Amino acid sequence: MRVLTEYGMGSSLRRGDQTEAAARGLRDALWRNSIRAAEVFGRAKSEMRLAVKVGVPVPEDVDVAALREVFPYGTPDIEVVEGGLSVPHPTGEGEALVMAAVSITVSFGEDA
Repeated sequence: MRVLTEYGMGSSLRRGDQTEAAARGLRDALWRNSIRAAEVFGRAKSEMRLAVKVGVPVPEDVDVAALREVFPYGTPDIEVVEGGLSVPHPTGEGEALVMAAVSITVSFGEDA
């Protein structure tokens, strides 16, 4: 049973760090809301299944294990795809600003 989907955006302003931009996007989606889905449906937080999609300019540079650590509970299934945004440094030197777009769909049960 799908319950809700949350969206977030994160960035790495100076280092061009794809993982940090993605982690900030996840935190944006998670901490901006106070939805107690498990309690509302009488389920344990550990039963939450989290379908996570992360879009960044260079998906292969994302440390998925580091992203799993962002979640306080639930079982995240993380898919990283090409997306987000890369903005070149204004001087042409240094790392680009990287933006990540994320979605997190919360569900319970095997048919999620």
